[in-house]
Amino acid sequence: MTGALLGRAELAVDVVDAAVRLLGCVVESDTPQGPVAVRLVEVEAYRGADDPASHSFRGRTPRNAVMFGAPGHLYVYFVYGMHFCANVSCQPDGEAAAVLLRAGEVVSDPLVARIRRPSARRDAELARGPARLASLLGLGREHNGVDVTSAESPVRLRAAEPVDPALVRAGPRVGVATAADTPWRFWIDGSPAVSSYRPGTRVTRGTQSAG
Repeated sequence: MTGALLGRAELAVDVVDAAVRLLGCVVESDTPQGPVAVRLVEVEAYRGADDPASHSFRGRTPRNAVMFGAPGHLYVYFVYGMHFCANVSCQPDGEAAAVLLRAGEVVSDPLVARIRRPSARRDAELARGPARLASLLGLGREHNGVDVTSAESPVRLRAAEPVDPALVRAGPRVGVATAADTPWRFWIDGSPAVSSYRPGTRVTRGTQSAG
């Protein structure tokens, strides 16, 4: 795809501002079947020591180290022994924070996307939810720490015009055991790829406490 990569400076801001900025941006990944790209339509913000739902709440560990590093890097982790989830680090270096990539709309070759996600019943389900999004993009442990602001990276984040504020919605986070009511889930109103929300339902967790 063409288009400028999102600059690191745009992610070196408070995690809530970074989350809103990521809406509408495009994540593209090189997969064995070909390049796949999604336009982000839903994200969730997780901050450091003041956010008990964040993996970084109890301090730095080998698992969450990316959250404490420079902005613009992927934080990928395995959840429930089944799925990978992907986040983008933000805030200045040393200030732990990341934005969970919850859902996207495919903007690359739909045939390649269908090959990668053959179980999807319709296009809106190809990257609806963080586990499906990571699976579609082929993200795994080997992508933890990659720099999505670099043209040489196998996963890249391309900038887009900021979404019209009138279309941005905010609400509770999904699938977290603590601080679930914090309204740091952001989405683009009207997108069919946005997750359905049911209070009290654990779908797939975001960057919750690592315990």
